[in-house]
Amino acid sequence: MSTPEISLKNQTSTFEGHPWKAISIAETLFLLSLISMFLPVKVYPVFFLVSCFFFYRETPQIKFPNWSIALAVFSSYAVISYLITYPGQPLAFTNIIKLLINFSFLFFAINWLSSQDNESIIKRLDTVLLAVLALSLVQLLIYHQAYDFKLITGSESSGQASTLYRDSLYYWGLDDKNMFGARIALIGFVFICIPVVLKNKLSAWRILFVFLVAFLSLSRTPIVALIFGVFFLIWISIGKKWKIAMLVLVAFALPFVLQKVIRIDSLTSSNDGMGIRLVYWKAFIQNFNSISPFGNGFLSAPEFLGEYAEFYRGEPHIHNTFMSAYLELGVVGFISFSAYIFWFIRECWRKMDNSKLWVALFLPVLAIMMILYSGYDNDLAMYFCLIFLIGSFKEINFKKVQISL
Repeated sequence: MSTPEISLKNQTSTFEGHPWKAISIAETLFLLSLISMFLPVKVYPVFFLVSCFFFYRETPQIKFPNWSIALAVFSSYAVISYLITYPGQPLAFTNIIKLLINFSFLFFAINWLSSQDNESIIKRLDTVLLAVLALSLVQLLIYHQAYDFKLITGSESSGQASTLYRDSLYYWGLDDKNMFGARIALIGFVFICIPVVLKNKLSAWRILFVFLVAFLSLSRTPIVALIFGVFFLIWISIGKKWKIAMLVLVAFALPFVLQKVIRIDSLTSSNDGMGIRLVYWKAFIQNFNSISPFGNGFLSAPEFLGEYAEFYRGEPHIHNTFMSAYLELGVVGFISFSAYIFWFIRECWRKMDNSKLWVALFLPVLAIMMILYSGYDNDLAMYFCLIFLIGSFKEINFKKVQISL
């Protein structure tokens, strides 16, 4: 019997085995790319690049939607800005490469996901996310154990919370409190949403588990992001009488959340993460006229903040994705990045009319973008892939979604 010729493109290569039989190379690399982001050795760019090649192989036709064109404009302008204003620092080169790799991964992954039935990969993703979150929990417990569990019920300030993270104990996730917390929030929210799209069920244990991991990170970022997403998910899934009960529960829980989680007493303090953000944003607004309409240059936030902020703690960006886009790349950068986000959301809606689900999926990431990311982080690229994957699987009627253990 002759062996059929394997086409370079349009043909899915598979591995046979139990329990994940008939998994394609592209699916394997997609999941490995997610896992690689949590490894202490930064090997994820290799997985992202190799994945792009196999995504291309297994995509019948590459399409260029509006969001990808806006993203190409943003990326091209960022490269031009980098070449013109290169500060001679390795960090700038690292970031421009990161930008190109992460956006390439997003483009090819979305094309690939758009061209196939994704039920099997969603089921496999569910297992991978559980393992990733479980390892994150172990990592955080190791940190807390080394600190004699003194911060297990929360910290009094961002500075105190940051002391939990010790380089010598770091083996998983990220060694930065806020970035690790944000990653837990995004990955965790996808983990919460998977039963919604597969079984029309909202799992209580998943919500509690993800909130536990997020709380132990001692970062407010994941808690706030998760509250937005989970509250909206529950709200659209329950009847009127349960909504009243939910509001009463929120009223009782609010003092604890504000005091122990949000740490509202120290919110504007100069040694608090949120207080530092407020100082940076104030510098941006008050000195807006000093920013060139063409942008001050790729990765120019440290120089700007060092000159105009009341104080500067050494961060590479201004802790707001859209402010960073304008500060570094001016009008072109701000408009092209905003257009990319807007058109990507529209593309999601066009792919599957799941308006309520899309709102829930975008709420956490938009909240985090307002207080953290530079805009071209691997977390954002991967999260957009994951929500496109689960959000475009099938239409969800939230009147049929049941809350279960």
